[in-house]
Amino acid sequence: MTDSTASTETLIEFPCQFPIKIMGLSDPAFAQTIGNAIKELDPQFNPDTMTISHSKTGKYTSLTATVNAQSKAQLDSIYLMLTSHPMVKIAM
Repeated sequence: MTDSTASTETLIEFPCQFPIKIMGLSDPAFAQTIGNAIKELDPQFNPDTMTISHSKTGKYTSLTATVNAQSKAQLDSIYLMLTSHPMVKIAM
Protein backbone atom coordinates (compact mmCIF):
# COMPACT_ATOMS: atom_id res chain seq x y z
CA MET A 1 0.00 0.00 0.00
CA THR A 2 1.38 3.39 -0.94
CA ASP A 3 1.08 6.53 1.15
CA SER A 4 -1.38 8.09 -1.32
CA THR A 5 -3.59 4.98 -1.20
CA ALA A 6 -3.61 4.93 2.60
CA SER A 7 -4.71 8.55 2.81
CA THR A 8 -7.74 8.04 0.52
CA GLU A 9 -9.03 4.73 1.86
CA THR A 10 -11.91 4.64 4.32
CA LEU A 11 -14.02 1.96 5.97
CA ILE A 12 -17.11 4.15 5.69
CA GLU A 13 -19.51 3.53 2.81
CA PHE A 14 -20.81 6.74 1.28
CA PRO A 15 -23.35 8.24 1.21
CA CYS A 16 -24.30 7.72 4.85
CA GLN A 17 -25.68 9.38 7.96
CA PHE A 18 -22.66 10.25 10.12
CA PRO A 19 -22.98 11.55 13.71
CA ILE A 20 -20.47 14.15 14.88
CA LYS A 21 -20.10 15.15 18.53
CA ILE A 22 -19.15 18.81 19.05
CA MET A 23 -18.31 20.38 22.40
CA GLY A 24 -17.75 23.98 23.38
CA LEU A 25 -18.26 26.51 26.13
CA SER A 26 -21.92 27.24 26.81
CA ASP A 27 -23.11 30.19 24.77
CA PRO A 28 -26.68 31.04 23.73
CA ALA A 29 -25.57 31.18 20.08
CA PHE A 30 -23.44 27.99 20.08
CA ALA A 31 -25.97 25.54 18.60
CA GLN A 32 -27.29 27.95 15.98
CA THR A 33 -23.82 29.10 14.93
CA ILE A 34 -22.45 25.57 14.59
CA GLY A 35 -25.61 24.29 12.90
CA ASN A 36 -25.43 27.04 10.29
CA ALA A 37 -21.72 26.39 9.71
CA ILE A 38 -22.36 22.68 9.11
CA LYS A 39 -25.24 23.51 6.76
CA GLU A 40 -22.83 25.45 4.54
CA LEU A 41 -20.88 22.22 3.93
CA ASP A 42 -23.89 19.87 3.95
CA PRO A 43 -26.91 21.61 2.36
CA GLN A 44 -29.17 18.69 3.40
CA PHE A 45 -28.30 19.16 7.08
CA ASN A 46 -31.17 20.35 9.28
CA PRO A 47 -29.82 22.15 12.39
CA ASP A 48 -33.12 21.45 14.19
CA THR A 49 -32.20 17.75 14.33
CA MET A 50 -29.11 18.31 16.53
CA THR A 51 -29.27 16.99 20.05
CA ILE A 52 -28.06 19.39 22.73
CA SER A 53 -26.73 18.47 26.18
CA HIS A 54 -25.24 20.62 28.92
CA SER A 55 -22.59 19.69 31.46
CA LYS A 56 -23.62 19.30 35.09
CA THR A 57 -22.14 22.70 35.94
CA GLY A 58 -23.51 24.32 32.78
CA LYS A 59 -20.06 25.44 31.64
CA TYR A 60 -20.04 23.27 28.50
CA THR A 61 -22.54 22.38 25.79
CA SER A 62 -22.30 19.31 23.59
CA LEU A 63 -24.06 18.88 20.28
CA THR A 64 -24.60 15.76 18.22
CA ALA A 65 -25.05 16.63 14.57
CA THR A 66 -25.84 13.85 12.11
CA VAL A 67 -24.63 14.90 8.69
CA ASN A 68 -25.48 13.45 5.29
CA ALA A 69 -21.94 12.46 4.37
CA GLN A 70 -21.45 12.11 0.63
CA SER A 71 -17.68 11.53 0.65
CA LYS A 72 -14.56 11.36 2.80
CA ALA A 73 -13.54 14.76 1.43
CA GLN A 74 -16.80 16.29 2.65
CA LEU A 75 -16.37 14.78 6.13
CA ASP A 76 -12.78 16.02 6.24
CA SER A 77 -13.98 19.52 5.33
CA ILE A 78 -16.61 19.48 8.07
CA TYR A 79 -14.10 18.31 10.69
CA LEU A 80 -11.53 20.87 9.56
CA MET A 81 -14.11 23.66 9.81
CA LEU A 82 -15.28 22.50 13.25
CA THR A 83 -11.82 22.04 14.76
CA SER A 84 -10.76 25.49 13.56
CA HIS A 85 -13.95 27.23 14.73
CA PRO A 86 -13.31 29.50 17.75
CA MET A 87 -16.43 28.28 19.60
CA VAL A 88 -15.52 24.58 19.31
CA LYS A 89 -13.29 22.93 21.91
CA ILE A 90 -13.58 19.33 20.61
CA ALA A 91 -15.12 17.66 17.55
CA MET A 92 -15.19 13.89 17.22
